[in-house]
Amino acid sequence: MPPSCCGCLSQYTHHHLVAFLLTFFSYVLLHASRKTFSNVKVSISAQWTPSVRNGSAAAFSPNQTWEDNHLFENEEQATLFLGALDSIFLFSYAVGLYFSGVIGDRVNLRYVLCVGLCGSAAVEFVFGTLTEWLHIYNIYLYCGLWVLNGLLQSAVWPCVVAVMGNWFGKTGRGFVFGLWSACASVGNILGAFLASSVLKYGYEYAFLVTSVVQFAGGVVVFFGLLTSPKEVGLCSESETGLSPVETDTDSHRPLMSDEEGEMEAEVYGRQNQSVQEPDNLLAESPRAIGFCQAFCLPGVLPYSLAYACLKLVNYSFFFWLPFYLSNNFGWKEAESDRLSVWYDVGGIIGGTVQGLISDFMGKRSPVLALSLALAMGALVGYSRSPNDQVINAALLTTTGFFIGGPSNMISSAISADLGRQDALRGSQKALATVTGIVDGTGSVGAAGGQYLVSLS
Repeated sequence: MPPSCCGCLSQYTHHHLVAFLLTFFSYVLLHASRKTFSNVKVSISAQWTPSVRNGSAAAFSPNQTWEDNHLFENEEQATLFLGALDSIFLFSYAVGLYFSGVIGDRVNLRYVLCVGLCGSAAVEFVFGTLTEWLHIYNIYLYCGLWVLNGLLQSAVWPCVVAVMGNWFGKTGRGFVFGLWSACASVGNILGAFLASSVLKYGYEYAFLVTSVVQFAGGVVVFFGLLTSPKEVGLCSESETGLSPVETDTDSHRPLMSDEEGEMEAEVYGRQNQSVQEPDNLLAESPRAIGFCQAFCLPGVLPYSLAYACLKLVNYSFFFWLPFYLSNNFGWKEAESDRLSVWYDVGGIIGGTVQGLISDFMGKRSPVLALSLALAMGALVGYSRSPNDQVINAALLTTTGFFIGGPSNMISSAISADLGRQDALRGSQKALATVTGIVDGTGSVGAAGGQYLVSLS
């Protein structure tokens, strides 16, 4: 570990650890519930289509008398609708990110984060569990719920990145955020194992387990998360150093009696107006930056466009990998779910290692460029994977390293760099807004490709 990562560890407190863990696991739970949908697509597709075709049935009774709970005539139509749901989710998620980042810079981050976690958990419970229990199968209901789910989930990522940016300075940020950004991959792994463990009882129980756990996590975050060092009387002196905040802004003033207080206060105010005004300005909280101002900050647009291309590929694996493994190689759905976690393992290692290397170099762009160049070769290699689970897992890990790693860096460490850059001069709050712009643009790119994946 480089000195930049080791030398500042003594400056961290247990509050840093709590903030790290709570933001980490809040997004772990969110991604676990999000991953559930991709892990049970085969079961959902089977439930939404008739399993037995009776050619003579139409002569005796209409299809709706024995297939009234099925939405589609065949699995191909169901698969296309599942791809449409992915695009619907990502488009609403992208739109929500543009707004939630702005809201996060103006409202208490803890409140926004809790609403996103608990609200999304409730929607997913209705979508995957309640509709199945009540035998409610309606295309428009599914679409509406998934739009709402995307909007609610969009509130989480800008908030957790902003909280991490408040607690951890630029020194060692590549390593710290690289390690922390593994939360999405850990959530994918957790979601895969939770879904596969209860899938034999029905796909609705996979949604039930993950939504309940996510809702509980939102409650813990609400009561336990500190969004800024200032909430515990700490403020930044340097990149990572912390010192007590002087809470009594009038401590330098002399004591005065009741009789002379009013007169002296008037004189004191006139004589020291030029001195007091800067102090008051420093005491005020930084004002939140506007959306257009954040979009025009140096580096925001190029990284946003790059992330749009990268997230399209990354989320194609995220949404369709278990489905692809099950249909292409004939493996059981539970086996495909467990095998798909190797892509996320590669992403965890890639984000941490590449973040560490970028701290050594003092630059992040060269690391990203090299990784993405090698990712093209990894994708070609994986497309030719044989029907062997060991080889497939090795190729998945390699692909995840070169795709998931850069994705984690752009969405976390680089977003924090952009939201804390020198152009802001420390006078404006922009971290949540910038994170929302970068991730929102990435989600637009990802959404555009998901329906095309279902066609291929």
